[in-house]
This record gives sequence, C-alpha cells and structure tokens, in this order.
Amino acid sequence: MDLSRLVSARARAVDASRIRRVFELARTLKDPINLSIGQPDFPVPEPIRRAAIAAIERGDNGYTVTQGIEPLRQAITRRLGDELGWSIGSETGLLVTTGTSGALMLAALVLLDPGDDIIIPDPYFVMYPQLATLTGGKAVYCPTGPDFRLTASRVEPLITARTKAVVLCSPGNPTGVVCTQAECRDLLELCRSRGIMLISDEIYDEFVFSDARTEPWATRSEARACPSPAREPGASANVLLVRGFGKTYGLTGWRMGYAAGPHWLIEPMTRLQQFSYVNAPSIAQWGCVEAFGCDLSPIVAEYERRRDLVTRLLSPVTDVAVPGGAFYAYPRVPPALGLTGQQFIERCLQHNVLVIPGNAFSREDTHIRISFATDPTRLEQGVRIIADLMRG
Repeated sequence: MDLSRLVSARARAVDASRIRRVFELARTLKDPINLSIGQPDFPVPEPIRRAAIAAIERGDNGYTVTQGIEPLRQAITRRLGDELGWSIGSETGLLVTTGTSGALMLAALVLLDPGDDIIIPDPYFVMYPQLATLTGGKAVYCPTGPDFRLTASRVEPLITARTKAVVLCSPGNPTGVVCTQAECRDLLELCRSRGIMLISDEIYDEFVFSDARTEPWATRSEARACPSPAREPGASANVLLVRGFGKTYGLTGWRMGYAAGPHWLIEPMTRLQQFSYVNAPSIAQWGCVEAFGCDLSPIVAEYERRRDLVTRLLSPVTDVAVPGGAFYAYPRVPPALGLTGQQFIERCLQHNVLVIPGNAFSREDTHIRISFATDPTRLEQGVRIIADLMRG
C-alpha cells in the first residue's frame, strides 16, 4: 500500500526551494566560484562566542522561558529604546524567536485565517509565499520593479477587505535595496489608515551602506542606522518589527531572532511558540546577550566595497539596482540574450560559477541573484565571468 497518500495537502502545496535545485545542478562542479549563499563569510564576534561557551560550561543548557531569557530581553529592550524610542511594556511586547523565520511563521499563524490576504513584494524572500500556503491564506504579489521598492502607491490597489498584513523587507533579499524613510513612512500611514499590520522584516538592519543612510538621524557612524517604519512616532501600535542575529553577526546556524510589536499580537505569538518551537536555543540566547556591544562597522565597510565592485563591473552590461544594504545584487539578464534567469545560470554553471535564478524569488525569471558574501578575489573572478556572459 502506498502510504504517500497520507501526506497532507498543506505539505504537498509547498514547493521545493529552487535554490536547493541549483545546488543539485552544481553537485558535479569542482571548487565552483560560489556566489549563491546568503550567509556571511566573517567569524562570529569573539564576545558572542565566549558568552555561549560560558553558558555551556556553567550548565545553562536546558529550556528557557518561552519569551526569552531576561538578560537578552533587557539588551533588546535597551536597543529598541535607544534606536527607535520604543518602550517594551503593557502595550508593546517582545518575543525572542527561533530565527526571524520563526517570528514570521508565528505572526502568519496568528494573523491569517483561511482566505485572508497577505501582501508581499515581488521579488520576495523565498519564505514569504509559504506563509500563506501554510496557513490557508493567500499571498498577494506586489510587483516592485524596476527599482524594487515596496511603496504605498504600489501596495494600495492590492488591499481588499481580506487583507491582514503587508510584508516589507528592507534591506531586501534578493535585491539589497533599502527603502527611504519617506517610503517607510508612507507605507506605514497606508497600513494605519486601512487597519492592517505592517510586518517589517529587518534581518539585515545592521548591514546598511553609507549611501543609504541619508536621513538626519543617520549621520552617525554606526552601521545600524537603518531606515525603518519602526522609527515613526507611535509605530509600535501598527508595526511588527522582526530582526535577528544570524545574518548580521555571522551566526545563521544558531537560529536567533526576535519580534516586537503590539501586545495583542505578541501575546498569541508567544502562546503558539510555547507549543511549537518552545523557546529559542538557550545557549545561543546567552551568546547574543553580548551582540549589541560588537562593532560591525569594519565588516559593513568591507561589504560596501564588495558592493561597489559588483555594480562597477555589471552596470556597463545590464540593469542592476544599486544595493543599499545586505549582501546581494539582483542584475537583469540582458533581454538581447533571449535567456531566462534559469537558462543564464546554467551557462554560468558551465563556467564554474554558481548563482541563483530570479525564479527562486519571483514569478518572473528575468534576473539572477549574486551574493557578495564571499572572498573578494573569488567574487571579482566570478562577476567578471558573469559580465562577459552578459555581453554575449
């Protein structure tokens, strides 16, 4: 008897990641120039490593309270207060989560009933459409090209009576584009006026380059000065702020994130976490207590130099929105080549270069994603090959 019939419709509806399909195609490559991985290539800062090791050695290896250990909650609360003016208390809640993906999944489970809409940008982080699939909701795609900005004017026509939330990702994956503070403000005001939540996915909030920090409050030297709807007065009533430690501190495998927002949303997210993820990894929580004291500015400056290299080599041969943060570029496959993104990356594979096709992140297959979180010498080699292929 074929027991595969027991697989739920929910599970069958989730398609395998096209990113993993690229990895399958690349299995025969020998020492490829890998420009595909969205994972930082710098070591976890020493204070974080030492704090995690100390937690292991003193025996802090068991369950924690669902909402997160108090020292980490206090550190996050101070950060949100200093940076955004948020006050965690009776009206605004805070939850330490198993990565930002855990925060997004819990938020979707709380907000979406079957048939409800969630508006997501196109292109999008690969998880966003699945937030609807796994909850019975509907992902409504908002085209953002050619500048890849999720603006209020683009979102407003998509709002219906079933819309529960809009997802903003800035700096963006796969594009690296950073919205301006004015764009964030307009989107927040739209969501407020229509009574829907704005989920601000800021997993790359520490990785904002100097030319994207143009607001008066961002004249400081800190890399964390990120335009955000959470900076607007009273934003904590209408914004679910999702941030994490994995991308920005190089500890993606630790699965550490957090969510802050209105208490009516954080409280049921906490209850659902209790019966799903239980708590974020205990050792990782203790390590991340030290995260906000680490200076990332030299690392961010290095990634900005890599960004400049990528755009300098690709801009003469194709359209590429200049990334304002994160560590991705999303160049267009020149239409004159007559190739889809998938077909173009197969040509790249023939030259031992590994990148991701646009159809992993979009309903369109017109672009590719390049990650510059890799050795600068290898990065330049790979991008030069890509530029040559784009010239035809």
